[in-house]
Amino acid sequence: MNSGVGRSAAEIARSIRAREISCEKVVEAHLEHIAAVNPSLNAVVQLCPDRARAEARAADALLARVGEGCEVPPFLGVPVTIKDNLDTAGMISTGGTQGRSAFVPAHDATVVERLRRAGAIVLGKTNTPELTMAYETDNLVHGRTNHPLNSTLSCGGSSGGAAAILAAGGSALDIGSDTGGSIRVPAHCCGIAGLKPTAGRVPKGGHILPIGGLVDAMTQLGPMARCIDDLEMALSVIAGPDWRDPTAVPVPMREPGEVSMRGLRVAIYTRNGIMEPSPVIADVVRRTAGVLAGAGAIIEEALPPGIEQSFDFTLALWTADGGAYFKRVLERAGTRELHPFMQGVLETCRRGARSAGELGAVVEQWHGFRSELLRFMENHDLLLSPVLPFTAFPHGASFDDAHFPGFSYTMLHNLTGWPALAMRAGTSPEGLPIGVQLAAGPWREHVALAAGRFLENHFAGLKPPVMAALSR
Repeated sequence: MNSGVGRSAAEIARSIRAREISCEKVVEAHLEHIAAVNPSLNAVVQLCPDRARAEARAADALLARVGEGCEVPPFLGVPVTIKDNLDTAGMISTGGTQGRSAFVPAHDATVVERLRRAGAIVLGKTNTPELTMAYETDNLVHGRTNHPLNSTLSCGGSSGGAAAILAAGGSALDIGSDTGGSIRVPAHCCGIAGLKPTAGRVPKGGHILPIGGLVDAMTQLGPMARCIDDLEMALSVIAGPDWRDPTAVPVPMREPGEVSMRGLRVAIYTRNGIMEPSPVIADVVRRTAGVLAGAGAIIEEALPPGIEQSFDFTLALWTADGGAYFKRVLERAGTRELHPFMQGVLETCRRGARSAGELGAVVEQWHGFRSELLRFMENHDLLLSPVLPFTAFPHGASFDDAHFPGFSYTMLHNLTGWPALAMRAGTSPEGLPIGVQLAAGPWREHVALAAGRFLENHFAGLKPPVMAALSR
């Protein structure tokens, strides 16, 4: 499309650098597309059109001053959205909680600042559940976000607004956060790509959940996009210490081009001992393994040790302080009325409260669990599994017994801190996207990205559609 709508961030950036399209035209086309699709989605909860247009004109002026072929910022003129849990200077940044319904931060979150410095143009903010703590996207400030294919279904969460608008073509890139699957779950539900990097790869300054504590230890920020190339491009921009986040580590990025599928050691599992996947999802995972095997990868059906504990471990760590961490965040925000999802989280935390001695024992067990899994990865380059055991689910169902334990497939990699990528690899009989999860060892995002790019080329017909109108 000449307007750039529906194209990847990398493609848009190349077209702008080649003067095939103006930044102003790209931004205007995306704003128009959001206006067409967002009434059915409620994915973009705030726009800044005037500032976006002004930044686009400035980017075009910059291109006019430099010679063709001169180096310009990598994302110059590319329209992006930002999940509403990340501070965005000059824009209301609610984190989905009522106490911040009018909060305008003075400074960008580190990842937002880095994207802007790389030339990206922020169109607006995308919806999230309160404090990001739900696997679907609804809050008392902005309401519910719908699935781009069926408004009776959830788009997933907590980065649901991001996934929905990306799938619908209204944005080229978004930055999500992932504490238990919040990037990968909506990527699976909506048919896009999302990467949770290694813990410590991307600084978390300006995120709604303050740095420090057990919940933050399982939280990573990462890119969400319509294709794998954009994930790699964005990660290279947002990664690295910012001298603010003490958990950010200066580990060099490696190139996916270093990785060959031939000889890649892939462990595959379709069931984690907690919830059985649907037959069609298990089949998609097996067929994906077959594609890798056809390229020379060494496939082994192997269940990582102890992963049947991942759901219980996650809940134990989330709830150990009885909800005190979340209560402090809500109090600082000035929130007085809670969404039912947040009420449920606090009640679960109340029931799961532990003494200091009990918490110490859980943390010891957690590190032992991580050690066992690290030993497993000594003999494997990649883990291939379902993202979820089900496809997109009805609104309000994420906390019920038929769904909540299924999120253990993504929780596992928040416990380990390993990089994990979700991407589309199939379609259900009902026409809903099915994703697969590709996880690698610590600091080995390049392995997951390389496998993802190879599979994306194979599954080229599964790209998300660009939607002019959506079902209501």
